[in-house]
Amino acid sequence: MVFFELFSNNPEIIVVEAGKPLFVEGDEGHQMFVLTVGSAEVIVKNRVVETLYPGNIVGEMGLVSPGPRSATVVAKTRCEFVAIDEKRFQYLVQQTPFFATQVMRVLAERLRATDEMLPLSEDV
Repeated sequence: MVFFELFSNNPEIIVVEAGKPLFVEGDEGHQMFVLTVGSAEVIVKNRVVETLYPGNIVGEMGLVSPGPRSATVVAKTRCEFVAIDEKRFQYLVQQTPFFATQVMRVLAERLRATDEMLPLSEDV
């Protein structure tokens, strides 16, 4: 049902050619995206931290906690993304609890992965 809701009511499809960014770290984030075609890389501080494939979401932090983007997303191949603005996001969260759970799961997994990349502090 989530993909039906994403594609209903004239969704905004963003096409990003290989090697081009969907967004750049520091940009203002007011949309999240679902990758529907292709693959892309999530880059934080010049380091690839994740590869995205169809069905993956990205940019969700911009809707959950507005502010500058914390990562850059670059298309590895020609990509198509469905843009989800705040209104559609709120609708999906209200109408499809599974969608909300998936967004929370992605946030938690990315936080866990970030924690694993941090160096351990020395005991003093």
